[in-house]
This record gives sequence, C-alpha cells and structure tokens, in this order.
Amino acid sequence: MVRRMALPQATASLLGVILGATVALAQGAPTVVSPPNPPAGPQGTEMPDPSLSPECRVPGSKLYTLNKLKAVKTALKEKRPVRVLAIGPTSAGTGASATYPVKLETALERSLPEVDIEVDSRGLQGEIASGAAERLRGMVAEIEPDLVVWQVGTHDALARVEVEAFGSALDDAVKWIKSHDIDVVLVNPVYTASMADDAYYTSIVQKVQEVAGREGVPLVQRYEAMRYLSGSSDKGEGHMFGRQFRLNDLGLRCMAEHVTRAITLSLLQPDTAVTGTPQPVLKTLPGSPPAAQAGSAAQ
Repeated sequence: MVRRMALPQATASLLGVILGATVALAQGAPTVVSPPNPPAGPQGTEMPDPSLSPECRVPGSKLYTLNKLKAVKTALKEKRPVRVLAIGPTSAGTGASATYPVKLETALERSLPEVDIEVDSRGLQGEIASGAAERLRGMVAEIEPDLVVWQVGTHDALARVEVEAFGSALDDAVKWIKSHDIDVVLVNPVYTASMADDAYYTSIVQKVQEVAGREGVPLVQRYEAMRYLSGSSDKGEGHMFGRQFRLNDLGLRCMAEHVTRAITLSLLQPDTAVTGTPQPVLKTLPGSPPAAQAGSAAQ
C-alpha cells in the first residue's frame, strides 16, 4: 500500500472551492482545489484544462464525464483517510507501472489539501474484466475502499472477449461495488492509431462508456484524451507509450492527473444530482459498429 502524509496547501495559482457549499464548510469539510473553467478559445472553441501539466492538457469534454462520489465525500466530511483501490493493467506494479500508484496518490493529495490518501494497487497484467470481477470481493473485504479506480477494457479488447459478455461482466461488477456503498471511477482503454479503425476495439471503448452512463459513475475518457494528445504531438501516441500497450512514465503521469481531475470535479457535483441517469459520452467513435453506437449521446 502506498501511504504518505498529505501535501501542504496547494499553490496560490489554484482557487479553492468548498466541498458541499456552506453546510459542509460549517461542518469543517476540507477544501477541494479546482481552478476556474478554462476560457473559450477563438470562435468559442474549448481550450485544454489549465489545471493539468502542459504535456497532459486536454479539453474537459474529451477527458471525463462526471457523477457523484458519495463515499469519498463522506470520508472527507468525516476527516478520515480516503482509501482508494486501483485495479487494471497499470496498477500491476511492474516496470514503469510501479510508479502509477505514487503518481495517483500525489495528484490526489495536491487536489485535496490536508487529506490523507491511501492508494492500494492490485492490478494484474493482462487481466480481463471478468477476472478482476472475480477478485473484487476479496479485495474489497480486505481493503474496505471508499473508491475503486478501474482501468478496464484494453486487455479484453486485445483478447477479443465477446463485447456483450465484457459489458455484462463490467456492469455486474460495478453494480456490486456500488451496492456496498463504494464509489467507482472507470477508465476506458488506451488509444493507438493502429487500433483506431478497428471496429471491435472501438466497440469495447464504447461499451465502457455505456456502462458508466447507465450505472451513473464518473468516466475518464482515456481513449479520447490520448487521441487528442497524440494529434497535438509530432510523435503521435509514441511519446506516451512504452512497449506492448504499456504506458511510459509520461503516460502514467498524465493518466494520474486525468483520473484526479475527474474525481475532483465529481466531488463538486451537487448532492441533488440524480444518479443512474446516463451522462454524456463521446461522440460516435470511428469504426464503431451500429450496435455499439445505439443509445450514445453526442457531446
């Protein structure tokens, strides 16, 4: 388990937003650090989020869909450590991936000043969703997390798992986690130009989006974010990748920042928001078959 003392107050360049408005402030809730919305670009175009590192900056519409995080908010109000369980391939703790839990914890503590964050990383390289779902019960019983951050879909796509079977396993697992009053943030598959026209691969990406919307959980749109960053670099996606679909140090740092941004903004969602209502997802992905496109909402 990665555990450290919380970082000091965030720099003055970030503006503090009080969690839960005035009632939470009266209860002594900690500050959630979040800069103002980025200014619009020429002709109203959306600018990249300035809270991210320059090399990781992506417009919000290409980075996340948001929903409430009740369990994390409760931990903050109770002023106790926030326990995070990270699962998925880059949580496996081998090679460069071993640094991901530290990067995620550091990014979270910068956004949640004076809060102790405990990140427990339990990923397995090559694990598909159904395998992770089978292990979840034991992991949850042992760690008792407030939040599960689940990178999912990349290895299912590489293993050519049947799309509906993948979606069913993911949906069931998310429902089970939520039934135990634990929050979930999903992170969809990585992007590579070689897979961008693969209808099967993009249907897996779309399925993760559908589950996130149906179950009312935040989604980190890693696929779209990496596609955006690849297009803005003369190195394509290569500057974020190592070998064998594994993110390099920069890719892991950007993902930690992206996950943290989705968590921070989801914490600012009002308590009156309706859970389970499908959130906006990516516009139809190139190469997605008609079945994968059904029911998706364009941003």
